[in-house]
Amino acid sequence: MADNKALKDHLNTLVATQGVLFTKLHQHHWYVKGNHFFTLHEKFEELYDEANDYFDEFAERLLTIGGKPYSTLQEFIDHSIIEESPYTNEVSQVDMVQSVLDDFDLLVKELYKGIELAGEAEDNVTEDLYIGYKTDLEKHMWMLRAYLG
Repeated sequence: MADNKALKDHLNTLVATQGVLFTKLHQHHWYVKGNHFFTLHEKFEELYDEANDYFDEFAERLLTIGGKPYSTLQEFIDHSIIEESPYTNEVSQVDMVQSVLDDFDLLVKELYKGIELAGEAEDNVTEDLYIGYKTDLEKHMWMLRAYLG
């Protein structure tokens, strides 16, 4: 395997991002209100369960290739590519779904960079992990856009 410092750093960014995403999806799950409550409450739970699975996979992959994953809330906040905010004002169902779409869009762009880095590092396992997650996110984005009409 070629030098993989850039790939380790990238994986760690995704670990931090998944930590923030997991929490953000929980926030939507807890606070969603309105006529689509049951649909969105369930969908947000499905999404945070998946985010948690990838969170663990990215951290374990990083450990496997000799890296040290971020493991504190502060590190997640400091190194995530997405941002969170306290739920101080009511957020509409549409705005919650759009927020998830925006976050997923950032993640897909970041995963594209990671696929390139994994290829350069000759790390097919990480490349496959990234491609699988990118595929899942793109499908979710299609469905969420369809939901928004």
